[in-house]
Amino acid sequence: MDPLQLISRVPLPFLARCHVPEDLETVSSRGAETPARETGSDPAGVEQVWRAAKALYRTGVTPALQLCVRHRGEVVIDRSLGHARGNAPGEEPQSPAAALATPETPFCLFSASKLVTAMLIHKLDEQGLLHLEDRVADFVPGFERNGKQWITVRHLLSHRAGIPNIEGDAMDLDLLADPDRIHDMICEMKPATRAGRLVAYHAISGGFVLGEIVRNVTGADLRALADRELREPLGLHGLSYGAAEEDLDRVAVNARTGPLPPPPGRWLLKRALGRDLDAIVALSNDRRFLRGIIPSGNVVATARETSTFLQCLLDEGRHGDRQVFEPATVRHALSEQSYRSIDLTLFLPLRFGLGPMLGDDPVGVFGPDTGRAFGHLGFSNVFAWADPAREISVALLTSGKPVVSSHVVRLAQLLMAINRSFPRNDR
Repeated sequence: MDPLQLISRVPLPFLARCHVPEDLETVSSRGAETPARETGSDPAGVEQVWRAAKALYRTGVTPALQLCVRHRGEVVIDRSLGHARGNAPGEEPQSPAAALATPETPFCLFSASKLVTAMLIHKLDEQGLLHLEDRVADFVPGFERNGKQWITVRHLLSHRAGIPNIEGDAMDLDLLADPDRIHDMICEMKPATRAGRLVAYHAISGGFVLGEIVRNVTGADLRALADRELREPLGLHGLSYGAAEEDLDRVAVNARTGPLPPPPGRWLLKRALGRDLDAIVALSNDRRFLRGIIPSGNVVATARETSTFLQCLLDEGRHGDRQVFEPATVRHALSEQSYRSIDLTLFLPLRFGLGPMLGDDPVGVFGPDTGRAFGHLGFSNVFAWADPAREISVALLTSGKPVVSSHVVRLAQLLMAINRSFPRNDR
């Protein structure tokens, strides 16, 4: 047994771990997969990726894990591990309430939802209903209050609007059913910096503003727009804001795992999300959260559905015989807006497009040697990206919400295994 696996078995109560069985086959499930050789993939490399995923699961930081990898458009991995419910720290996975996760289990994408929202805004731009250089106040009457009159749609998509945080309780779930209160809340926001000047990740605020733009431009909400422009053209059951009433009991239940973050990390999380870690996790399991529309954080989908969306972007907007986005729209969304700028919310050097996070060389948010990759991360340990240099689209979804623990080593090894198993073809 390696040291990390041994550490994960030490019964320390403050580490909040899930039960992990000796035989992972008892909690494993597979969807339909194309044999690796048919896509030109190395079967040994594919299995190495899955071994790395199992090593991550063995750390006990997530009740459920779902991984889908497409190579050259074909699904070579569509697998799950663990329990959709009933195996959070302190729960007994053998109880009648426990349910195994499968590749059909929906997960919340959290901040990876931002990529969906951004592409819907780009779709409206493509249709001529708005332009990215338009001022937000042109669509949202009253938004110009407190000196916000110069903020544009482009500023929001590139995290340069200068309004990274919302004063008050933006995560009051009763707010989601009252669009007028959301309108008043975003109009009363006060900028922290001048629009366009600095990069500061807009964890929640920017999404609410974009949602209000959509409501005023189209006369419908983001869920209706996503259904019409994404979910239905892509032939998906999920990939919408929240879950349908009949699907609520199928959504993977999130759990706070691992040690509590040290004070600086707790402060950053609360500043970005408006609540502490335990409160955010509890909110994410609330039926109001799962039935509402949170543009920055509550798209619900499976890993396979998420990779379908990413594959469409990788194919310059095409899905089968349908052109979901024009190629120029996708290229515009992926255009670099920030090059290793220090983000003043996350205090990390990041690359952003107009909505997507961008990978980097020699290492970026999607692992090593990912300079052409694009996608988004989600809270926490949700990774959704595509890499044209490798012809892959990947979705790693987890229901465990640790921040800092020994699992980060296994997570890094999984990202490395994916990138090594599907070598770049542009060199």
